[in-house]
Amino acid sequence: MFDSIAEMTKEIVSALDGNVHSIWLYGSVVQDDFRLGWSDIDMLVLTGKPITDAQAQKLVDLRQVLAADAPGDPYCPLFEGVIAQLDEYLSGTFSRLVYWGTTGQRITDHFKPDPFSRYELAGNGRSVYGSNDRSIFTFPGRETLIEAIRDHYETIRKYAQQTDERLYSCGWLLDICRCIYTLRNNDVISKTQAGIWALQEHIFPDEDPLKKTVEIRKEPMAYKNREDVRQWLKGLGPVVQKYADALELELSGR
Repeated sequence: MFDSIAEMTKEIVSALDGNVHSIWLYGSVVQDDFRLGWSDIDMLVLTGKPITDAQAQKLVDLRQVLAADAPGDPYCPLFEGVIAQLDEYLSGTFSRLVYWGTTGQRITDHFKPDPFSRYELAGNGRSVYGSNDRSIFTFPGRETLIEAIRDHYETIRKYAQQTDERLYSCGWLLDICRCIYTLRNNDVISKTQAGIWALQEHIFPDEDPLKKTVEIRKEPMAYKNREDVRQWLKGLGPVVQKYADALELELSGR
């Protein structure tokens, strides 16, 4: 994985003609929670000067270009994040940035950093190129985190009524665990840690789905092609909603 990160870093610096202030990793990669078959590689690239249109055009499809050049590398498609000018990222107002997400990529001038990602960058972001001054990032306040959790709760209610065969279906349970942990502890931890914590604290009446989710999270490649697991994932919607009931109760007390 770290060879792929080094190669991606080199290609980004080249595409930007050296216009790089710093490149940061955050999320599961730096929380010792990366699991091939489930996790992404979260990366933030900050430039010293605004990104030109030509540079943005080189960068927007870079993941696919590198994946095509190294078809045996499973990590190239997993990079996600934002490439933006430093001052614009800190101000939240953008003239041009490159966004890489799960469902695609784009050049845009609109982006709202996720408070959980902001917290992770400020708390344990790891520089792999350029400045390693993490003080440029600030922790979001508690009210900002609660607002993000409310938004996530609404997303669960809207989009997780039904689930499919992907492992991400049981990931909703870990998301809920992390939200409850943050509400109770005013901190952000990895999803696996949050799931283990919820089991230790007996947060949910029916713990079996969460126990199974934690086991899958630890070794996703061993489970992703099993037919029994696929069928279980497809029927997980009602369980996710019951777990969301617990999150709703936590939010109502805030």
